[in-house]
Amino acid sequence: DIAIGRFGTTADKRRQDGKTQLGEFRISLIKNTSTYRRFFGFDYPRLDQAERALKRGELPQDEFEAIHSAVRADRVPPQNTALGGHLGIHGIGDGDPKIHKSYNWTKGCIAVTNAQIDELAQWVRLGVRVVIY
Repeated sequence: DIAIGRFGTTADKRRQDGKTQLGEFRISLIKNTSTYRRFFGFDYPRLDQAERALKRGELPQDEFEAIHSAVRADRVPPQNTALGGHLGIHGIGDGDPKIHKSYNWTKGCIAVTNAQIDELAQWVRLGVRVVIY
């Protein structure tokens, strides 16, 4: 069972829009304990997303430059820009499995059951490619 953002998917996410970002990412953070059991964070926002947002006037120049610098230095991009952050794959923690099975409930992440996230943990490493389409 998989749940995504409560407002569906998008090619260009914004902070607090409740949508799951489409695209290709790399795992840049692994937390084996979290509110949602485990969390595998993406290298979001990506530079191409930041460039599009900058051109549309939806991302301030200083935030674009911070994202650009992080990407060039192979660091995790800032997670507090107009594009949002803290996107990844996680379990449901102490959440209700019935709600998880029935609704898209996340703020933009991909949620799986606790059993699924534990199974996935044996395969996830930093740098692993994740494609969301």
